[in-house]
Amino acid sequence: MHLDHLAVAGESLDAAAAHLEASLGLPLQPGGAHARFGTHNRLLGLEDGLYLEAIAIDPNAPAPDGPRWFDLDRLQGAPHLRTWIARVDDLDATLTRHPDAGESLALERGDLRWRMAVPPSGVLPFDNLFPALIEWQGTAHPAQRLAPSGARLSRLIVTHPEAAALRAALFDLTDPRVVIEPGAPALRAEIATPHGLRVLA
Repeated sequence: MHLDHLAVAGESLDAAAAHLEASLGLPLQPGGAHARFGTHNRLLGLEDGLYLEAIAIDPNAPAPDGPRWFDLDRLQGAPHLRTWIARVDDLDATLTRHPDAGESLALERGDLRWRMAVPPSGVLPFDNLFPALIEWQGTAHPAQRLAPSGARLSRLIVTHPEAAALRAALFDLTDPRVVIEPGAPALRAEIATPHGLRVLA
């Protein structure tokens, strides 16, 4: 399990993108739509093969049959860093170790193909602070297609009242940039940019 990307969510895509751009002082690039969940996004490439995603419900898309991913149906208030997404090599095997992470769904956007674990409720464990799990199919990956931004993730700080339990649940996480600390449920990313160190929350 290794960090793949981070998602900033808002009540609209413009709001989510504006929050991300204001936090980092960097412009986003066009993304696309996710028909399965009725969402759309914009993207920002980071170094080391990571990327950031601004995501929101697409008001012009049909409503999905069930809850949307990242618990977007219950999203209210200001845009914020909503979810971290961890890449795995074998989603089925990972879900045997983490059955509460969701059910495997086959998804696509353009020529990108991936499998994602999405809970039936749309709500991830530990107040949505357990990572969403993804297995990319083939070699195509969004980060390969994004213009360099000169930004690099320094740390992702995950805070939760049950930090020790969350840390134990993530026993197969192999990314030293992810730090789990006790506190109110929240995500905070420290990102080195051409303008200096910025915090995305």
